[in-house]
Formats: sequence, C-alpha cells, structure tokens
Amino acid sequence: MNLIKPAIDDLLDRLVPLPCGYQRGGPPAAEPTALAVLALCGGRRFDAARVGASWLASVQSLDGRVPPLADLNWPAWPTPLAVLAVLAARNEDRGDVSKSFDVDRATQWLLTSAGKPIPTSTEFGHDGRLIGWSWAAGTHAWVEPTAWSVLALKALGLSDHRRTREGVKLLVDRLLSTGGCNYGNTVVLGQRLRSHIEPTGLTLLALADETIADPRIDLSLRFLQSALSAETTPISLAYGLLGLAAFERTSTDAADWLVRQSRRVVGDDGSPLKLALLAMASQGASGVLIRSACAQRTASLGA
Repeated sequence: MNLIKPAIDDLLDRLVPLPCGYQRGGPPAAEPTALAVLALCGGRRFDAARVGASWLASVQSLDGRVPPLADLNWPAWPTPLAVLAVLAARNEDRGDVSKSFDVDRATQWLLTSAGKPIPTSTEFGHDGRLIGWSWAAGTHAWVEPTAWSVLALKALGLSDHRRTREGVKLLVDRLLSTGGCNYGNTVVLGQRLRSHIEPTGLTLLALADETIADPRIDLSLRFLQSALSAETTPISLAYGLLGLAAFERTSTDAADWLVRQSRRVVGDDGSPLKLALLAMASQGASGVLIRSACAQRTASLGA
C-alpha cells in the first residue's frame, strides 16, 4: 500500500501486549488475538506474536478446536484463524513457537467439522448440498467460516483435500451474478441479495491461488474497487483491500484511506481487531496472510 513505515509500526505497537480483545482493554478473545499475531508476524514482531500464539494454545480444547473466549466451549469458528496464526508464528520465526498448540488435532477438527446441508431451493438461490463450515455446530454453512477454513487447510498443505475442494466450490457458488457475495445466501424470497465488502474480500483471499474461469471473480474485484472509499468502515476497508491485494489490485487512494481509518480507530475505541486488520491491509503483498493465500499460485509461476 506504500503506507509509510512509521504508520504501520504505530499500528503494530498498539497491538501489544497480547492476548487482546475486541475492544481496548476488553477480555482476551481468539479472533482479535489471532489477527494480531498475523499482523505482528508480517511486521516481524515475533516476540509479541509468540505470546499471542501461546495464549491461543492455552485455550485450545482437547479435541483441537479454539473457542471465541477462554471461558466458552462452543462455538469453535475461530479455530482456522488460530491455525493460521500459529503456523505464521512458527514459519516466520523459524524457532520453537507455541509447540503446545496441537496443530494435528486442530486440523482433524477442521476436517470433521461441517455445515449442515439443506435441499437446494429457488428460495435461497445457492446449492445447499455443498458442505462448508458454519458459525455454530448443526447449522448451515456460511461464507466467512468457510473462507477461513479453506485458507487454513491450504496453509496446512491440504489444498487438494476433498474438504478444501468442496469449500472452494461452495465459495464460488455463493458469488452473486453481478459480482461479490453476501454473508450466506444469494437469493431470499426471490430477491437477489446485495454484495457486501467484508465477505467478498475474504472470499477472494480464499480463492486467490485458484484457477477459476468464472466471470464473477473479475466482477467481484470490480465491485470492491468501486465500493471502497474514504468512508468505508475499518473492518470492511481492510478486508476489501486484502481481497484486492491477493489479486495484485489496489486503489491509488488506499494508503490515505488506511491512515484516515487508523487514526479514527485510535481516537475512538482502539479496537485491536480493527487495528490488526488495518495493519495487515497496510502490509499488502508483504503481509503473512496475503503470502499464505497466494503461496500455491506463486509456486506454480515459479515452476
């Protein structure tokens, strides 16, 4: 994004100490902590990232799943984020990081966890038979938990696993005909839903290394480029720019938008989740999440 280094360093400084919560000073939570670890690894702040990864290990259940908060057992949708964070800390640091986090059990949990299929119907527009991941056990698959799970399985070297392949198929199926996607359905009561920035950016991240001859991919990129602005909220702005960066696209005003939103968050609630996402978006192609999402495509080009 060509964001000046001191601005990114300031964002990273505000993410420590870990673990962190959704709001400044709030109770520790898995999602903001995992995102902070990813951002810190992208900035080579490995000491701080190690602390966050160790906390994720401390709240991991025996079956491998990671709950949103330390005192919750379910739901376990943050598990793929925790996997990505721990893998980033280990791979980037090249050291003994978070050995207590059981990646094998987390992987097994991801492979056995599944959204509930439903009969396909014109009432909701998508293929309800495709198996992805849900926010809570026993419910239908949604876009965001499926995208995070696909990203985690790819980072684990399981791109060709049938669960990963079906997850990719589900994400493509949920793209709207005009580009972009909603959070779950494509059609409700005969009405096509509107595209939203956050799930679209995350979906494009998960599809970044795929070879997909589907015009909706380019339409989705165009949607993001037209939808992002100086007024886009921090979380949506970050996910939108990450989705674009995964396909080597951006906006000439992206750096200014990121600086503006970063200052707004710092002066408002200081949310570590927002700051972590803005830091990752600022890191662009050099960030850990983008490099992980594009790893197979990069390897293919190198071959």
